[in-house]
Amino acid sequence: MAVEKIFVVGAGTMGNGIAQTAAVSGFQVTMMDVDQDQLEKAKAVISKSVEKLFQKERISAEGKENALQIKMTHDLEGIEEADLLIEAATENFDLKRKIFVELDEKASPKAILASNTSSISLTQLASATSRPDKVIGMHFMNPVPLMKLVEIIRGLDTSDETTEAVIKAAEKMGKVAVEANDFPGFISNRILCPMLNEAVFALQEGVGSREAIDEVMKLGMNHPLGPLALADLIGLDVVLSVMEVLQADLGEDKYRPAYLLRKMVAAGHLGRKTGRGFFEY
Repeated sequence: MAVEKIFVVGAGTMGNGIAQTAAVSGFQVTMMDVDQDQLEKAKAVISKSVEKLFQKERISAEGKENALQIKMTHDLEGIEEADLLIEAATENFDLKRKIFVELDEKASPKAILASNTSSISLTQLASATSRPDKVIGMHFMNPVPLMKLVEIIRGLDTSDETTEAVIKAAEKMGKVAVEANDFPGFISNRILCPMLNEAVFALQEGVGSREAIDEVMKLGMNHPLGPLALADLIGLDVVLSVMEVLQADLGEDKYRPAYLLRKMVAAGHLGRKTGRGFFEY
């Protein structure tokens, strides 16, 4: 089950990062988004990113050129040729389920269907398809071109063959693949997001200023980025979504999202992607 052609669904921050990384590594990549403006924005982001990486000698001239040749489409044209399809849409179960139903209908029967979800059950997504053994999670970290980890999540019926093929694909992208089982939040967000949420509670309750909270975690715990700045980078809407999944699926009050987090999302202050979160950008 060798992977050569990859089809990425979603041209947002994660989608364009995955597409860029795969293309630089030699995969033939198509990136799809229903929003033509989003595709144009993704193209510009990728062009700027690979130029910067090339100047720093972190990618080759060939890798740079490969990334610039990513095929952009606003429909599912060419999907039947893909060996691996990676969904990178908004963290919403109903939307992802709808996408998986459509991908299952139109992709090659041999193709693997992967999701970049950071918290949603792969077993549930797989149940919407006719190929649950070929459904798996590939949770990339942001920013994808720079972060080494890919969390590989097996659903209840994910086969060993599918897992092996996806791990090999991730390693070809220069990533370290770490397996996790299908539990709410997996490993990464089961641990990370409650910490980010607690930092929001600390700010909400006046324990410290935003700068003080982040400085304590950077200088005292050797974190490269403070929790509030990291939440801004991830997207406050994503952090909220993960916390809601953890609270609903694990049923414990310790996963209750901070009210300030809900308020920020309601106001549309989602972090770096909107220019304002806990900090201004």
